[in-house]
Amino acid sequence: MTRPSTTRRGRALVASTAAAGLFLGAAAVASGPAQSAEPAEDCTPTYPQEQITADAAVTGLTVSEGTTPEAFEGSIIGVLDDGIAPGVDMIMADLTSPAIDAAGGIWSGMSGSPVYIDGQLVGAVAYGLSWGSSPIAGITPFAEMDDYLTSGTRRVDVDARAARQIAASSDVTASQAEQGFRQLRMPVGISGMTQKRIDMVRESDKKYFSEQTYAVGAVGRAAAADATEETIVAGGNLATTLSYGDVTAGAVGTATSVCGGEVVGFGHPFAFFGETTLGLNPADALYVQPDSLGAPFKVANIAPAVGTITDDRTTGITGTFATLPDTTTVASTVSFDGRERTGSSDAYVKRFLADTVFGQLLVNHDRVLDSYIPGTEAQSWTITGTDELGAPFEISSADTYVSDYDISFESVFELADLAYALSRIDGVQVDDITVDSDVDTSTDTLKVTGLQQRKGGEWTTIGRRTNLVAKAGSTLDLRAVLTAVDETVTYAPVSVKIPSRAKRSAFLVVQGGASDYTNNYRIKSVAQAVKAYADPVRNDEVSAELYANGKGLRRSFVTQSGPYDEVVRGQRYVDIRVRR
Repeated sequence: MTRPSTTRRGRALVASTAAAGLFLGAAAVASGPAQSAEPAEDCTPTYPQEQITADAAVTGLTVSEGTTPEAFEGSIIGVLDDGIAPGVDMIMADLTSPAIDAAGGIWSGMSGSPVYIDGQLVGAVAYGLSWGSSPIAGITPFAEMDDYLTSGTRRVDVDARAARQIAASSDVTASQAEQGFRQLRMPVGISGMTQKRIDMVRESDKKYFSEQTYAVGAVGRAAAADATEETIVAGGNLATTLSYGDVTAGAVGTATSVCGGEVVGFGHPFAFFGETTLGLNPADALYVQPDSLGAPFKVANIAPAVGTITDDRTTGITGTFATLPDTTTVASTVSFDGRERTGSSDAYVKRFLADTVFGQLLVNHDRVLDSYIPGTEAQSWTITGTDELGAPFEISSADTYVSDYDISFESVFELADLAYALSRIDGVQVDDITVDSDVDTSTDTLKVTGLQQRKGGEWTTIGRRTNLVAKAGSTLDLRAVLTAVDETVTYAPVSVKIPSRAKRSAFLVVQGGASDYTNNYRIKSVAQAVKAYADPVRNDEVSAELYANGKGLRRSFVTQSGPYDEVVRGQRYVDIRVRR
């Protein structure tokens, strides 16, 4: 630690603003781009880091309520050499204001709050002491905030000497200070989803919504109508979003500087995406929530995007007001018991597309069904976009789903998995995903309960230990027995040709479509996806797969029949001895 520190390089002022934050606002938000004047530019010159001395008085700007920045003040404690990253020091300060004092310290959502000495910009509040709520702030030097460093974020250690100096300059004890600094929290808030729903996803085998994601309920206002482009000023609110609409996912913090049509801020990463296309959004702060177990946090509503965050780096985020991010619009229409609703969300980042699809379908179902209910859903969807070579593509499908407990949860995975696969293919742009769902309370299904073979003009049951005999090149005509809940029986034809190259033996699997699980994660090209959904096995169909020994016959041969009146479950297996 040094008092003062020598800056490693001088840099001209760069256009910037930052937002670091916590909670999203209510699920009901404005649906179109904000219409407002250009944001006011400050282009404040940078204070030379080599001139920073201990006990120097500082001032700053941040928002605790609404959109208007409020002043805070404080004093410099010292500088931690390489405290943020190699070549990036951390400036430590003790801050105070009525809002900071009332909250018990700096809060999540202050990240990016500009700090000044003699009217010149020192840097952005970005770190707080690890032990809990405290007025001690770690400041990222502004001269570093447009640098695209490659080192990740981490805890910043404080040695005994620095800890003693922090203790001498504040009410923090040396032992508390020795726990070091940590980045002010930056979890991804999801409006529109309950925490229970997110927890259900995490308990499944699907990995949507990371551990940093949490749900936020309504917080008192339906929309951030008062948050417009001109409210993004130094010390004002700034949000960045992965998606916006029914499912708004992102974080709210503070702008550091606005200059040349660009913003820089946070003082630390949002998600460390590097070059990216996040939404750049205004926000309206409701209040700062004290937290007895940790740092206080800002609660806010997010307004529609007014630009694009183009970089998410070690020392902050950078964005431009010139253009809006490219989007994938996910629209869902759900009908149930005379009620119908259409909702949509725009995904800005490809890696969050599957989460947006999953979330949009789930929240719209929950809004219409208004409970966890068993039922059946007839679902159809269409995906449009451009493939790896820039050629337009369209994939459409329809299927039926059933659940004895929660039809909403059962029906959203397959399409989300396909969106995940498409979003991981280089060069592919998904433009629109449109889904129609018709739900009823029936849970009736059919079950594959047996197999039969026609012999001597009559159908005879194939026992579980029966081995069929068939000639290579011949066609094996069977039928599956489908039993309904009321014990009525339906028969599904199963016609399988034995390959002429088959030798010795084969293995036949006959199963309901609901037991024929597809793995969309294996799709590696748009052409493969188009082929997979050209004639897929539906959940209300019966499929038969033959695994035969012989040269070049490691793959299975598939036939299918249906659709039937209900979803078909269950399986039957039979060994086949092949004669030449």
